[in-house]
Amino acid sequence: MKLRYFSHSAFQFTADNGKTILIDPFLDGNPNSPVKSDDVKADYIILTHAHGDHIGDAFKIGKRCNSTFICVNELANYCASKGFNAHNMHIGGGFNFDFGRVKFTIAHHGSMTPDNQYAGEPAGVIISSGGKNIYHTGDTALFYDMKLIGEMTPIDYMLLPIGDNFTMGISDALKAVELVNPKIAIPIHYNTFPVIKADPNEFKSKLEANGKKCLVMNFGEEIQL
Repeated sequence: MKLRYFSHSAFQFTADNGKTILIDPFLDGNPNSPVKSDDVKADYIILTHAHGDHIGDAFKIGKRCNSTFICVNELANYCASKGFNAHNMHIGGGFNFDFGRVKFTIAHHGSMTPDNQYAGEPAGVIISSGGKNIYHTGDTALFYDMKLIGEMTPIDYMLLPIGDNFTMGISDALKAVELVNPKIAIPIHYNTFPVIKADPNEFKSKLEANGKKCLVMNFGEEIQL
């Protein structure tokens, strides 16, 4: 299995069976992304919420690749209304796909489409595949139920924002890692815009001082899981 980070909150997960899953593919308008929407493919596209920097280029990619969208009910209905295949889910629910299991978690944020349509609740997502659990928190504030998430599903990789202003900053992200207790934490959602400028190496050094493991992924980097 492979995990590739494009920057901001955009990832590509490749399962053992070759299925490709994109998460929040904000690429073309993203100043830090080393790839554009035409450079990637997706069997599935998971959206944590509907803001423009998370829906991003999902519709361009979905149309070209005939992707299936996986998101909370209202956002899935929105995608379906645009002519896309969609699998409707909601927070707390899980489903077994051909690449693994997807479960949505709460996230404290907002969610409205770029054309001002209501898109349901924002979410985090846990992908369980090949014996690994990947927790993409989405855009979120710190919340204590993260502890319950980590207790119920041992997390191998936790992808969490550190950019502050719209989401957790570094100090809250440190606490989030303490609550979830993943094997490895990966900082995301930083330095895309001036207002979310943050130093991932500061996060890494402080986290490692707390005895936790951190991986700062370069934009475009792919790792084996």
